[in-house]
Amino acid sequence: MKTKKIKVALTTLGCKLNFSETSTISRKFHENGYRIVNFEDLADVYVINTCSVTQNADKQFKNLVSKALKINYKAFIVAIGCYAQLKPEELAQINGVDLVLGSKEKFKILDYIDNLAKNDFGEIHSCEIDETNFFIPSYSFGNRTRSFLKVQDGCDYKCSYCTIPLARGVSRSDKLSNIISSAKSISEKGIKEIVLTGVNIGDYGKGEFGNKKHDNTFLELIEKLDSVDGIARIRISSIEPNLLSNEIIDFVAKSNKFVPHFHIPLQSGSNSILRSMRRRYKVELYRKRINYIKSLLPNACIGADVIVGFPGETEELFIETYNFIKSLNISYLHVFSYSERQNTLAIEMPNIVPKNIRSKRSKLLRSLSVKMRRNFYEINLGTKQKILFESENKNGYIYGFSENYVRVKTPWRQGLVDNIFEYKLSKIDEDGYVYAEKNQQLARV
Repeated sequence: MKTKKIKVALTTLGCKLNFSETSTISRKFHENGYRIVNFEDLADVYVINTCSVTQNADKQFKNLVSKALKINYKAFIVAIGCYAQLKPEELAQINGVDLVLGSKEKFKILDYIDNLAKNDFGEIHSCEIDETNFFIPSYSFGNRTRSFLKVQDGCDYKCSYCTIPLARGVSRSDKLSNIISSAKSISEKGIKEIVLTGVNIGDYGKGEFGNKKHDNTFLELIEKLDSVDGIARIRISSIEPNLLSNEIIDFVAKSNKFVPHFHIPLQSGSNSILRSMRRRYKVELYRKRINYIKSLLPNACIGADVIVGFPGETEELFIETYNFIKSLNISYLHVFSYSERQNTLAIEMPNIVPKNIRSKRSKLLRSLSVKMRRNFYEINLGTKQKILFESENKNGYIYGFSENYVRVKTPWRQGLVDNIFEYKLSKIDEDGYVYAEKNQQLARV
C-alpha cells in the first residue's frame, strides 16, 4: 500500500485542546497506513496545528514552516487550527505552505492528502465559522504521561480582546456517554491522569449544534467521570470564575480522583478593566472563589491568567491589579501582554498602552509569579506527595507532578516511568524544581 511509505509529522501550537485534536488527527493518519514521525525528522507531510491567541504564536508558525522546509524542501506542509480559520489567505501566502484547512475541514485532512506535489501557493479549504457547529470527540495519547480529553468546544462569551469565538464557533459539548466512553478508552491504555480540556469547559452541556438547552451540567460530568475505573487522577484544565460554583469546589474537595488544582482566569485585578474586557465577574467574586477553595483545600494549587497592557490600563490600574494579585492566596500566573487582534472590539479602543510599557508590566508580574510559585513550593516541603512521573531521562533525573501541581525531580529510575509513587518533598533545587526523596520502602500508589 502506497500510503505506508508516506511519513507524517505533526506539531501543535497553543492550548491543551489543540494537543487533544492533533493527537486524534495523528491516530487517523496511523489508522490509514501512514507512518507517524517526530517533527524534527524527515517527513513527506508536516502538519502544524496553529494558534491565534498571541502574535508570538503567529511567528512560531512561520518558524515551524521554515524548520520543516530545511529538513525536507520538498515536503507538503499543511496548516490547520485557529489561525488557519481566522487568516487562511495570510497563511496560504507564506512560502512553503501547500494546504490550509479551517475548523470544519481539519478533521477531514485525509480527504485532501492525495497529491503531495508542492503548490505554487497554499490551497485553502475554509468555511464560515457559523458552519462550525458540530462536535468532534478528541483526546491525546502516546506523546505525554497524561491525556488531554476534549469535553467542550467553542465559546458564547464575547470578551473584547478574544478571537476564539471567531476561530472555533459557538459553545457546544460532547454527549456525556461519549466522554465516559473516551475516558474508559484512555484508562484501558494505562494512562494515569486525564486533563479535561475545552475552550470554556464550565459551560459544558450545550448540545452538539450549540443548542442552548443544557442536557448535563459540568458538575454532572465530573460526578460521572469520578466513577470511571482505572484513572488515578483527573485535572480540570481551566474554568471561568463565574462558572466555578461552590458545588463544583465541594465535589473536588471530597473526590478521590479530582486533584486539588484549579486554574482560574483572572485577566485583570481592576473592575473597570474587567468591564472593558467584557468579562462576566468582578474581582470580589474572584476573591470569594479563591478563599472558598482554600477553606476546603488549604494545600490546593491555584493558577491564574493575566493580561497586561489592555487599552485604558493606566499605571494606577496596573498597580491595582498587581496589589490585588499579591493579596490572593494563589500559586502561579500565566502572564500575557495584550496583543491587538483583528475583528475584536478592543482593537478600536482608545488609550493604547505602548508596547514597551506592556513588556515592563509583564516582567513585573512574571517576577511576582516566580515568588508565588516558590512560596507555594516551600509550603509543601516536608510533606509526602503522590507523584506521577513522566518518561524522559533529563541528565540523570526524572520529573513529575504532585496532585497539587508541584513540579518534582528525583534520580532517574526506569520503574518510575508513567507510574505514581509516594515521595517526600525535601528541598527546592537550584533549577527551581522540588527534589523528592523516596521512602525507605518505595510503594506504588
